[in-house]
Amino acid sequence: MEIEFLGATHEVTGSCFLLRIADQQLLIDCGLIQGSRKHERHNSDAFPFDPAQIDAVVLTHAHIDHSGRLPLLVKRGYRGPVYTHTATVDLCAVMLEDAGYLNEREVEWENRKRARKGLKLLEPLYTREEARAAHRHFKALEFGQSRQLLPGVRLTLRDAGHILGSAIAELDLEEAGHRRKLVFSGDLGHHGAPILRDPERVLEADLVVMESTYGDRLHRDWEATWEEMGGVLSSAHAGKGNILIPAFTIGRTQELLYIFNRHYDEWGVGDWQIFLDSPMGIEATEIYDRHTRVYDVRARDFAGERGTLFDLPNLHMTERAEESMQINTLHAGAIIIAGSGMCTGGRIKHHLKHNIWRRDAHVMIVGFQARGTTGRALVDGASHIRLWGETMKVQASIHTVGGLSAHADQQGLLDWYGQIQGHPPVALVHGEPGSMDVLARLLQREFGTRVTQVDFRQKLPV
Repeated sequence: MEIEFLGATHEVTGSCFLLRIADQQLLIDCGLIQGSRKHERHNSDAFPFDPAQIDAVVLTHAHIDHSGRLPLLVKRGYRGPVYTHTATVDLCAVMLEDAGYLNEREVEWENRKRARKGLKLLEPLYTREEARAAHRHFKALEFGQSRQLLPGVRLTLRDAGHILGSAIAELDLEEAGHRRKLVFSGDLGHHGAPILRDPERVLEADLVVMESTYGDRLHRDWEATWEEMGGVLSSAHAGKGNILIPAFTIGRTQELLYIFNRHYDEWGVGDWQIFLDSPMGIEATEIYDRHTRVYDVRARDFAGERGTLFDLPNLHMTERAEESMQINTLHAGAIIIAGSGMCTGGRIKHHLKHNIWRRDAHVMIVGFQARGTTGRALVDGASHIRLWGETMKVQASIHTVGGLSAHADQQGLLDWYGQIQGHPPVALVHGEPGSMDVLARLLQREFGTRVTQVDFRQKLPV
């Protein structure tokens, strides 16, 4: 038995891991690489394996850096099942088709320019129809349900608490009478986060493949986070500007709506017009409404009292492009939640174009920003950003609300791992080099753990 690491090595996107057991091959996640345009070009590279020879796929959750190359896998010959949580099945139906649409639109735009220059035309990474074809391979599981995937391979999903349906994957393996338990943390959730339960305990493992996104830092506590968010609303209200919130359409968007609902009177939320300007975010919110059984107790009680977490009297769901453009006629009094979460695409770019140069505008950063993204440039204090080839001066106030992260922080990662009996070896993935270095040292110091910071194409025995 061995595992080969084919993504999310010393970076936080492109999760993809290949498990070989006997003559079988199992893929865990198949995510898009995200970041700079140069970085994202690698998404079209050939897979370092034959997709037709993969026997099964396990998907930890719906985020595109974990699921986004699945349609390409099917396009290039994969014919087997994709096992994942039932909520992830629903979310991926929306996310993957949206990704296909964006691929089509981007290539259409690029091909207009190439045609004028007499250059060879491009084809999309995959289309909407190819995304729908891939989704037909999905097989739904529940948390705690054990399923025999292949001879000698049994899967159990545990609640990771990161986004709706996010899972820790426990794989019980047997080959020639030799038994091992391999655990993939997936993306672990932030303890005490709104809506979802905390990450579920894992009691034993022989090897843990563990994320390290925030292995070098602690999140602000929840009360301080709420205070900061309320302060941004107060400051923006006094200055009569708009608030832009680049938000991941799955998870962060729903948390924001729930938080505004919970603090509606305290923060004066009723003084604003709130726009959820994201067709996919609207669909994802409807899916969150259908899966209340995975909510934490507080969210379930809130939903039980009000019927939903997300029903605000001043909330506008803007699906059509014409509605989105109309928002940009408002120079004050609007809270605009839109994707993409790292400001690399989507409607948030249009809202930045109309607001980033305004001194009375505010941008609230509420999620991780990868290197090379516009969102990261704003967090790092850029004086100018470029949008559609135009340089724009950053005069809006930028607020980074780190405590709202959907990822476990350093202490959360240590606490989750520390509950595993015997403190087994760890392979660190899904983190930038600095965070991985710090977490590796702490695991070694506190638990005596044997830690590997894996490299691309590195193989480890299980």
